[in-house]
Order: sequence, then structure tokens, then C-alpha cells
Amino acid sequence: MDSTPASTFTDITYEVTERIATITLNRPAARNGYTLTMADELNAALDLADRDEAVRVVVLTGAGDHFCVGADLSGGEFDVNEQVDDISAWQEPAGRCSKRVFTMNKPVIAAMRGAAVGGGITITLACDFRLASTDSRFGFVFGRRGIFPEAASVWHLPRLVGMTRAQDWMISGRVFGADEALAAGLVTSVHAPEDVLDEAYALARDLRDNTAPVSIAVIRQMLNRLSGLDSPFPAHEVDSRLISGLPTSADAIEGVMSFLEKRPPVFPDTVEKNLPEWLPWVREA
Repeated sequence: MDSTPASTFTDITYEVTERIATITLNRPAARNGYTLTMADELNAALDLADRDEAVRVVVLTGAGDHFCVGADLSGGEFDVNEQVDDISAWQEPAGRCSKRVFTMNKPVIAAMRGAAVGGGITITLACDFRLASTDSRFGFVFGRRGIFPEAASVWHLPRLVGMTRAQDWMISGRVFGADEALAAGLVTSVHAPEDVLDEAYALARDLRDNTAPVSIAVIRQMLNRLSGLDSPFPAHEVDSRLISGLPTSADAIEGVMSFLEKRPPVFPDTVEKNLPEWLPWVREA
């Protein structure tokens, strides 16, 4: 597992304040153009946040006026020329980020302003919340560049907005604004550009203060892994086993007592120690 220290990052920054990790795309002069280095640093930073029990929520944002304009084309070509022994095992750069977001135990909030195009939007599709600004512009522009979608976006996008809208955006490759993105369900909410990050932190604080880490870890993976199955029965099997353990769950007892006593909850369980090991995706890890 990548153990890259945050102090060595060059294309992103990573910091933790009050149990909220902020990962910032940090190439503002290039409008945060996506690079191989950025891809690997994002993967490493997400891993740091997920493994740190002091971190409850992750905010993903960009420095400057734009979130990310997609692949950095300043060199006149796509930055994918890596030396690999087995090309069939090679992982494209945007997917390195989106796959790690998908497997996170912590909720991830994307706070975007300005351009979020190509890889700049596909890396956010596995996030739990996407907050946009009134000046946000989105585009799945692959067909207009003679290239192909990445970050498993052809799987994520129809689940978020439906097949008809996904076909519209991906096949046309047109750029569209925040209002259309909100109406279709691509983004959670839209704010003034100067307010997007503050709104993301307000949401992060609410999640930090009022939700249980183990519950959230299980819920987000249940949504990711079970909601697309052909039948509800596998989900019900997982539900049943989880619910059967509630009488001895310290978190469940605290949740009920804090409600009855009208006080903020203090959940004692941690993902590291108390995540049910029998869950299918835990066994896969």
C-alpha cells in the first residue's frame, strides 16, 4: 500500500483540521490540469485519510478559480506514458482516484468552482456529495477530443443522472452549467463561488458531529455495492445480519441514549476495530 507522506506532495496539498481532511488540487496556474503525479498523490492522500481514525470526513477541492480542467495537455499529448511490465494491469490516472474514493470508509465531499471537465468531473463521481458554484462548468468532452471516458464514468454517471442524460452529456460532449447539473442530480447543491468551500465544511462538520463512523462506512459501501443488484434480497440479507447485532452494539446504544437524553452523540466504535469483518467488501480488501 502506498505510504507516501503528505510532505512530499507536489501537485496536491493535504491537511487535517478538526478531524476534517482537506485534499486540494494544487496547480492553479494550470487550472489544476490533471497529471500522473496528481493521480498518484490523490490516491495516496485518500489512503492516508481513510486509515487515520482521527479523520472523519474528506473535502476534495481545487486551488484557485477552477476545480480541474481535465488532463494536462501542456505537453501537447496525454500524460500516460509510464513504463509498465504488464500493460493489461495498467490503471489509467483518473480511475486511480475514483476507485479509491469508491472504496473509502469515510464520506468524501467535492467542493467545485469554475471548470470541472473531463477527468476534472469524473474523479468526483464516486464522491458522496458534489457541491458546485454558480460559475461551475461541466463537460464529458471525450468524444470531442477523440478519446474515451475514464474513471469508470460510464458506470457511475448513469447511476447518478440516468441513462438518457448520461447519453446526452457523454455522446455530445457538450459543456453545461451548474443549473443543468443540479436539475439532473449530478451535483448536490449550488452556491456562490466564494461560499462553496465554506458550505462543504459546514456539511463536513455536521457529518463529523452527528454520525457514527462505523455506520457511515457500512452505509456508503452498501449503497455502492448493493444498490445496483438485480434483486433486493442480497441487501436484505446484509441488513438482517447487521440489525441482529444491534443489541450488543455500543454505537447503537449510544445513538438511542443520546436521542433520549437530547444531547449530541459520542459514538465509541471505530472503523479499525469495529467494522464487521463478515461484510463481503471487507473480505475483499
